[in-house]
Amino acid sequence: MSKVRLSYACSNCGAEYGKWFGRCSKCNEFNTLEEGKRELKVVGLKSSSTGTPPARAARRVSEISDDEVGRRLSTGSGEFDRVLGGGLVPGQVLLLSGEPGAGKSTLLLTTADTVAATTGRPVLYVSGEESIQQIATRARRVSATSEHLYLADTNDLGEAIGHLDALGPDVALVIVDSVQTLASSDVDGRPGGVTQVMEVATTLTRLAKARGIAFCLVGQVTKDSTVAGPRALEHVADTTLSIDGDRHTPLRLLRAVKNRFGPADEVACFEQTDTGMVEVADPSSLFRGVRAEPVAGTCTTVTVEGRRPLLAEIQALVSSTNAPNPRRGVHGLDSSRVSMLIAVTEKVAGLRLYDKDVFAATVGGMRSSDPGSDLAVSLAIASAASGIPFPLDVAAIGEVSLSGDIRRVTLIGQRINEAARLGYQRILVPTGTRDSVPLGRAKSAIVEVATIHEAFATLRALQPGKPG
Repeated sequence: MSKVRLSYACSNCGAEYGKWFGRCSKCNEFNTLEEGKRELKVVGLKSSSTGTPPARAARRVSEISDDEVGRRLSTGSGEFDRVLGGGLVPGQVLLLSGEPGAGKSTLLLTTADTVAATTGRPVLYVSGEESIQQIATRARRVSATSEHLYLADTNDLGEAIGHLDALGPDVALVIVDSVQTLASSDVDGRPGGVTQVMEVATTLTRLAKARGIAFCLVGQVTKDSTVAGPRALEHVADTTLSIDGDRHTPLRLLRAVKNRFGPADEVACFEQTDTGMVEVADPSSLFRGVRAEPVAGTCTTVTVEGRRPLLAEIQALVSSTNAPNPRRGVHGLDSSRVSMLIAVTEKVAGLRLYDKDVFAATVGGMRSSDPGSDLAVSLAIASAASGIPFPLDVAAIGEVSLSGDIRRVTLIGQRINEAARLGYQRILVPTGTRDSVPLGRAKSAIVEVATIHEAFATLRALQPGKPG
């Protein structure tokens, strides 16, 4: 069925709007919008006790061969493939979001070039935010110069599909940057609105499934770092990834928020350089300090991002102050949790901190809210307050309760193995860890402690010159 709806068209450039404006946003001319009528086709669903013949009959799962399913398409980056679960699946729709400047376009442009060069098949990069010349400038900077990489700039969904049709049926990958900048002429509404975003996303999803082409859609984010537009956009996509990191450091973390074809809690690490996004195979080296002698106020821990254990160094500074309200500064950690750990450390370890400034931070711009780093934070504060440095080959893992007890955390075995792999000879863990987790050779490095007081006393005994 269809219905007639008022619309307004610009007499100068032909742009259409759902309501009247004094100035056309396309050509910036005033008083050029003229009223008209537009027939809209609306597809409705009618209830019926009898079904209609399907276009394709249902099939047994055993009848679907491996050739029909298709092999995964590697992105050329081991870290990217790790997050995806082994690569892109034919017909997969990937939604990548992140703050401006996080490296979304750079990462996907590098991926597009790698896929085009590896497969020898066309890869289409459609941008609604930049011109072809601007995209080409970035492409040359990141050495994305494959002969099979095609660039297009448009804000019209039909034109974008036309570019895809012109490349033939053998297209390997399509990247749309971003989904909020495309608009369909079949529905009313401004680009980026709920109606337009859902129409664009739904159309591209149907196209991906019908042709077996992997689509990567870039999604803009809101102020609270969520994907802009309706929440249904994330439901339409098969995989939702987010890329984030401190803009003052080159490190970027790519996280899987949703993944129908792989794990939904994987994390990949990249470093943003002048030549593009470079994968970091061993990111633990970025988050810990390298020094020849131990320094008071530092302690190493192992956090978990998704399912990936990462070594991190916690630093603390405690200094005397004459101010009536001592300062509490936190960077890279949860400030409310650090305030709690300061109070617990002062109470259990018998330290005087209420009249001192206390600062706590991570190294390398890492952000962590993992409770498994509680013990390292408390020990770093205790070390800074007492001036006692801890040995360089010691790591601490555990959650600290309000009573000062040390509790076990998730993935404790993977954390200990990661610390042992990097050469840490003594790993402080909660009591009961040794017997409950099969750790192999890492078992010899375990030092079980029950409270913060016991952990601090153990580390004092491990100082150079004292028996360990």
